[in-house]
Amino acid sequence: MSEEKRGETFVMRGESVTGAPEAPITFSTFLIGLASSALIHLGEAPNPETGKSERDLVLARQSLDLLGLLQDKTRGNLTPEEKQLFDNLLADLRLRFVEANKR
Repeated sequence: MSEEKRGETFVMRGESVTGAPEAPITFSTFLIGLASSALIHLGEAPNPETGKSERDLVLARQSLDLLGLLQDKTRGNLTPEEKQLFDNLLADLRLRFVEANKR
């Protein structure tokens, strides 16, 4: 049986664009990906599509709300390491959001 994973508009075969095998996604890498999205919207990291840092506080807020919702829904089901990473990421992002709103 093939290891294809069908997306909405394309087929993924477990390889990156460069052809190197990708490591399986973990909950921690998933969280870091969501946190990266929040950082991009806060203007603290460049948008990978444009290479420019652009601030969009509405999208940043949505990313933070999504992370907060995910934290609520996973409460009691995380390893101590996952919980610590999640708590630290969310606290840092929330602080950055407050600072961005002051500017």
